[in-house]
Amino acid sequence: MPPGTPLPSTGAWTWENAVAGATAGFATVATFHPLDVVRTRFQVSGGRGLSDLPPYRNTGHAVYTIARSEGLRGLYAGFYPAVLGSTVSWGLYFFLRRMFSSVHSTILPQLQKQVCLFTNPIWLVKTRMQLQTPGHTSSYSGFSDALRTIRKEEGWRALYRGIGPGLLLVTHGAIQFTAYEELRKAMISAKSKQTRGDDKGSEDLLNSVDYAALGAGSKLSAILLTYPYQVIRARLQQRPGSDGIPKYSDSWHVVKEAARYEGVRGFYRGITSNLLKNLPAASVTFVVYENVIKLFRAAKEKT
Repeated sequence: MPPGTPLPSTGAWTWENAVAGATAGFATVATFHPLDVVRTRFQVSGGRGLSDLPPYRNTGHAVYTIARSEGLRGLYAGFYPAVLGSTVSWGLYFFLRRMFSSVHSTILPQLQKQVCLFTNPIWLVKTRMQLQTPGHTSSYSGFSDALRTIRKEEGWRALYRGIGPGLLLVTHGAIQFTAYEELRKAMISAKSKQTRGDDKGSEDLLNSVDYAALGAGSKLSAILLTYPYQVIRARLQQRPGSDGIPKYSDSWHVVKEAARYEGVRGFYRGITSNLLKNLPAASVTFVVYENVIKLFRAAKEKT
């Protein structure tokens, strides 16, 4: 059922929404992961040369350089934790949003924070694996190895580096879904006027092209407002240097260094690759989600 549709009192469509959300999350990661790698590398570059990454001129140059020097493996670095984190996050988000939408302003944001606490270690591993380049003497061999190594070398607390901006990024989803629902209502209203007299239900007025446009439009507003939090989180989640000391002590340290050495531009590093990834990714997410829900609805109507 499309976001914004009134809930039945029985609380139906909860597990279906979770499955649809998880499927959408997987499809998004599988399609756009290379751009996510590029975005993460841009986010930690710049400043005072704190990054060990090679310089990239732009998104195209970054993709070309990574593909040439690291191959397909480099473009899909951190793919497993990305898939795990995305399917869990989207599945839980759609599930909780569907179940608690009637009390969205009170309970749902708190539940989203719990999801953030659960998934932060996954995103931290993803970020670190995406930042690994050939020549690292102590690279993580995989997701489980990364978790063991981080716990052994840095302790459990290290798994929650970046949790501060991560919790603030909860607003990203709220902004995106609010914008999505408002745009969706406006689109349904416009189409209803064009098809006056048609007996279609409101959820049948929109098609995949409409959902793609709604997903991209709502995502754009959320990205522009919350992107600096993503940069701060990525920089905090970098692996410590050979001396074992993190490159940044806390979020405020990142803010001060970025503002001093890079200006406003520093807080938007990688936004081009982020937009190239997330606008079509948001379209894919909502197209897959809405169509999976329609399949579930059609199957239930036949039984």
